[in-house]
This record gives sequence, structure tokens and C-alpha cells, in this order.
Amino acid sequence: MTRTSNYAFRLQTSLLEELKEVAKEEGTSVNQFINVAVAEKLAALRTEAYFRERMARARPEDFMAILEKAGEDVTIAGDEVED
Repeated sequence: MTRTSNYAFRLQTSLLEELKEVAKEEGTSVNQFINVAVAEKLAALRTEAYFRERMARARPEDFMAILEKAGEDVTIAGDEVED
């Protein structure tokens, strides 16, 4: 079972009213909506950090070698762009 904690925070009145409205439209509680929003934001930040770390280790010559293996005619049947 997941443990939970209480944390009081201040929210601008206009944001709270909008939050209540959107949570209701989504069929969820304000608390659940906030939990999901925080989880999504944390995931986005962690993902960005992951790719920044990977980018820092990247070697441009390895990337170019992969591109060269692809050749110049990489169009696959069905991938054509229609005009």
C-alpha cells in the first residue's frame, strides 16, 4: 500500500477555482488531479535530465557513423509524403 503525507500549500483563488472546475470535468478529485499533475511534471523533468545526461556522453562521430550506414535512399514503401 502506498503511504501518503499531508502537505498544506497556498494556491491563488483563481487557480483553485479553475482547478476545481477542471477536476470535476475530468471526473476526479482535486487531490487526485494535483497528484497526477505533480507526477507528470516530475516525469517530464526527470526525462529531460536523462536526455541531457545522455547528450553529454554522446560522441558526434558515432552518430555520423550510424547515419552513414543508413545510406542516402532510406525511403521505405508506404512512407512517401503525399502532396
